[in-house]
Amino acid sequence: MTESERKKGLISHGVAATNRKARFDYTIKGTVEAGLVLKGPEVKSLRRGRATLNEAWAGERNGEMWLFNAYIPEYQGGVLSRFEPRAPRKLLLKHRQINELTGAISRQGATIVPLQIHFNDRGRAKVLLGVAEGRKKQDKRAAIAERDWQRDKARLMRARG
Repeated sequence: MTESERKKGLISHGVAATNRKARFDYTIKGTVEAGLVLKGPEVKSLRRGRATLNEAWAGERNGEMWLFNAYIPEYQGGVLSRFEPRAPRKLLLKHRQINELTGAISRQGATIVPLQIHFNDRGRAKVLLGVAEGRKKQDKRAAIAERDWQRDKARLMRARG
């Protein structure tokens, strides 16, 4: 990352957006990394770290995988080309990976949830997709109890020395 990028708060590599709620609402069975087809202003907006994945999901359309309902706000840098912030965006996957994901959706009733959007070492935007199964309310309560216990245990261990 150059000094000017650091001053502007741009992300050249690393996480641009995360879906923190996904790991709470779903049990993640496996993950797949996919490329993302974006326009120039969308990439600039992602580099500013302003995207959200809270209500996003991935699905199959015409034999291709698409990312639906991901919010990438318009770039406000004087760019003339406009884009729809919640437009479906094509995911770049191999045919074998697409077949595995569509099979998981149809056979197991799984959901494909985007966990994060990040930039790899080459500066390409990637999406980490999770093959997920929905949690019931009691499972969520158990997850909260486990998380609280781990936090309390860490506090006790720190206090002990």
